[in-house]
Amino acid sequence: MTNKDILRIALKQQAIDSNCLPEDFLQSENKVVISKTNPQARKYLELPFFCDLVSYGSNIVASVDSSVVDVVSKFINKNKVEHCFQTPNLYKLNDEIEKHGMKICFMAEYFLPDVEAMKPISCEYETRMLYPKDFTNLYTGQWSNALGETRKELDVLGVGAYDGETLIGLAGCSADCESMWQIGIDVLPEYRRKGIAVALTNRLAREILALGKIPFYCCAWANLGSARNAIRSGLLPAWVHVTAKSEEFIRKMNK
Repeated sequence: MTNKDILRIALKQQAIDSNCLPEDFLQSENKVVISKTNPQARKYLELPFFCDLVSYGSNIVASVDSSVVDVVSKFINKNKVEHCFQTPNLYKLNDEIEKHGMKICFMAEYFLPDVEAMKPISCEYETRMLYPKDFTNLYTGQWSNALGETRKELDVLGVGAYDGETLIGLAGCSADCESMWQIGIDVLPEYRRKGIAVALTNRLAREILALGKIPFYCCAWANLGSARNAIRSGLLPAWVHVTAKSEEFIRKMNK
């Protein structure tokens, strides 16, 4: 599988999620489409979107509710692509969608593997492949990034690092859609900064590729440690994402 293959598959899935065409993300002009539900969309997405902005760098595709088509169109076409994802301008968009009981919520960066540069990376600890049967007792707060307690059925593969028989790091992936599996990583605090996260993320990404699936990785923009881990593991920034959620949803998150 080449980097072109990976991008093609990622764009195909993104088009399913956003209700548009894969090539829409590679144009120089922005595009606004009406969001719709789709059974093939990534499982963690709550569709239809009210306002969702995605950019692979050259433009923005906005998947929105029909009530804000004009507002969002004006916003993305008034500002440069990169400025649309910066808070001074997002405040303007937020003011408009607040009229509908919505607010800007998730702001994230996503990574895809660079197979031309990805090489095996090791660490000083033993690593083992793990499978769903091995996850039973691992649904705790310690491993909440690697595994999803509310969506256990999607956790399909993992790599653990061990100090003797003690699990000290875990990379897990969820089968969020047919073609793409998302990687999450946790390392015990006392074992961090030893290259464990990089080694586990790297190995899991390569194992996913070997199964014919595309690994992807997500982190908040301010999470520099997570972003560095992705890059050192052989993953590169691919797209950015901003999503609005209801005020009630955000209040619950802040409790």
